Order: sequence, then structure tokens, then C-alpha cells
Amino acid sequence: MRILISGGGVAGPSLAFWLSKLGHNITLVERWPTLRTTGQQIDLRGPGIQVMKRMGLMDIFRSYAVSERGLQFVDDSGRQKAFFPVNKSGTGLQSFTTDYEIMRGDLFRMLYDVTKDRVNYVFGTHIANLQQHDDDVAVTFSDGTVDRFHLVVGADGQGSRTRKMILDPESPDPFHYLGLYISYFTIPRREKDEYMSTLFNVPRKRFVFTRKHDVDTIQAYLGICGTEAELKGLEDGDIAEQKNAYAEKFADAAWETPRIVRDMQDSEVARDFFSQKVGQVKLDSWSRGRVVLLGDAAYCPSPATGMGTTSSIVGAYVLAGEISKYCGDRDSVEGSKDALVTTLQEYDAQFRPFITQVQNLGPGMPQIGLPATRWGIATMHSFLWLSRYLGVDAVAQWFLRENNEWNLPRYDSMDNLVVREE
Repeated sequence: MRILISGGGVAGPSLAFWLSKLGHNITLVERWPTLRTTGQQIDLRGPGIQVMKRMGLMDIFRSYAVSERGLQFVDDSGRQKAFFPVNKSGTGLQSFTTDYEIMRGDLFRMLYDVTKDRVNYVFGTHIANLQQHDDDVAVTFSDGTVDRFHLVVGADGQGSRTRKMILDPESPDPFHYLGLYISYFTIPRREKDEYMSTLFNVPRKRFVFTRKHDVDTIQAYLGICGTEAELKGLEDGDIAEQKNAYAEKFADAAWETPRIVRDMQDSEVARDFFSQKVGQVKLDSWSRGRVVLLGDAAYCPSPATGMGTTSSIVGAYVLAGEISKYCGDRDSVEGSKDALVTTLQEYDAQFRPFITQVQNLGPGMPQIGLPATRWGIATMHSFLWLSRYLGVDAVAQWFLRENNEWNLPRYDSMDNLVVREE
């Protein structure tokens, strides 16, 4: 098939990896003018680790990996109140920090490098319009050119433009706000900064989070709960205005917050600043006709689950696997669209049970992890310390959605495409 993928993040290139190996003609468009090599730290969990091994890419992944010791919770003075180490046993569920951490830009680069010789990447371009026909989809691009494809895949993030094109105008917004905003940015590190995630809770449901990934810089995050009306300034206006809004919200916070906020407002330092409304994307169907959605565009689970990257990589594997079953010969591609409709229905049927469990947050999440008072923070710290003292890591598993009963399927037609590392 001639297949168009919109989006050069994690999901799109992961799908391109498999489909190009299966012999399909793949074009991937990315609205950014170049390969996106920035972004914060992400990880793999559960079936995401399995798929990376089936891709034969775990050794390359490991060469880029961030070696983080674990997650610590600290008080106003920076004293450690609880510590959750990385699970380096090679078995079982991961903790708050996994043994498979990587910078988003490095994962993009890795996926691009292993697919660029088989995939037609077009940067600085996006889909402007879609017109579906029985045999193909006519696509008009932002540069005015028109082309036709058997299948179009929208892998263009939680605010997906492709999704908007296939939904009815009167359809309800599939994005469900979870009451949390987070900003992400990189600032210079200090000598005492370790390869450790550090979480500092601030009263009124706020948090400051840092993690080190190289010798010169650290990642910083500011998060705050509230209604969309209360936090409107965190996404309105230009970046300078958003930074000022966050600075105002965290003006009274202790620990390293004054230094972090000061560096955030320095435009030469925190040039990669990004503010995000945290939520989930929920749709009754991930496809319409010859257009299908993948990754955050279809089923964004939110950072609260710790499963965003895994969902994208595993979803790409399942979609490619179903395509390999039902669209593996010329007749199924160029004849009726029944084979393609079956493919997309099976992708939905196979993968939806996994996503349903991933998106099923614990009661009160994510706000329950952000106490409103100092007493609540102290109580949470005591509970976290006790759980680690007793050797119980159930706290991390209660917060995260890795513990899933779904089993990763196998596809015979894909088993021999790579040298697996399982």
C-alpha cells in the first residue's frame, strides 16, 4: 500500500519501521521544519520493552539511555523523605523511574536513523485537507501539493489535526482535561544535582520536579492543579507570558524553586519551554474509512499514567501486525476496501482492552498525589517512607498503569523481519 503517516514523534516512525519492512510505500510528514531533537525524558514499560526488543533495537536504545537512580521526595529544605529506586532486576514491574529511560529527542533520532533509508520523510509540511474515496484518499498538503494514498495514519499528537478532519463538527471534544497543567524546560545544572528524579510538593496542589540527564543541564517541571478557568494564563499568550504566569503561581514555593523559576524566565537558558494541559483522549472508534489514528491522537493516556510512550510504540506494532494479516497482497490493497476496514477494526479490537486499562486512573488521580496542605504533604511523605521501609512498591503501581492483564500479540509475518533480542 501507499501509506501516509502524519507525525514524526514516537508513534509515526515506530509504525513506519514495521510497515516499511513489510514492503509498503511509506511517506511520513512532520510539520516541524527539521527532525525534533528536543524534549523531556520518557520511558518504556511492560509491553513497550517487549516491542523494542522485537524491533531488534534494544542495544541502540541502551546506548542512548539515561542512567537514573530513582525518584526521591524532598521537603522544603531538600531533605529526602522517601526514595524509590530503579528496578534493575530485569523482571517484574518498573517503579516511578524505569530502567528504560531515554530523552525524547534521542528516541526520535534513533527511530529516524533506522527508517530514513526506507521511508520518505517530508519535514515542514502537514495535511491541510482530506477527501476519502472508495479506492484511496486524496490529500492536500500545506504547500499546496496533492497526492493519493491507500491509507492515512494520524499520529500527530493529543491535539491532532487529522482527528479533527475525520470527526463530525458537532462531535464532543474527545480530549478530557484531568485538572492539571505542567510546564517543561531545561536549565543549567548545579554541581550537587544527581542522576536522580526529585519531586518537591508545594501546598495548594503544586509540585516542582527535576531530573538530570547530562553533565551540563537538568530537566525541570512545574505542575499545578486547578480548573481551566483558574489556570487559563498558563496556556494563553506567548511563551514569555506563560512563563510569567507560572512564576506568579510559584512565587512562594521553597526548596530550589526560586532558582528554577529564575532560570525558566531566562529566554537564553530555557529555550525549550513548553506548557501542557494534561488530559486523556477517548474515542469510540480510532478510524473512519481509510483514515486511522495512532498514539496520542487516538488514545492519549496522559503523563499521569506513565504509559504514553509505551502506548504509542505498542499501538504501532499492533496496527502494523493487523495490516500484515489482512493487507498483505496486491488484491487486498487494490480491490475493495473490505480488507482495510477489517484491518482497522481488528486493530481497535486487539488494542482497546490495553488502552482501557491504561486510561483507568486510580480514584482521585492525579490530584490525590498533590496534597493541598502542609499537613497533607507531611502525611503523604510518612506514608511513602513507610511503604519503602516495608519494601512495598505498591505505591508506584497504584499511581502508574503498567500493571495490565493484556497480552502482547504475536504476528507471524513480522517475526522474521528483524533479529529479535528477546
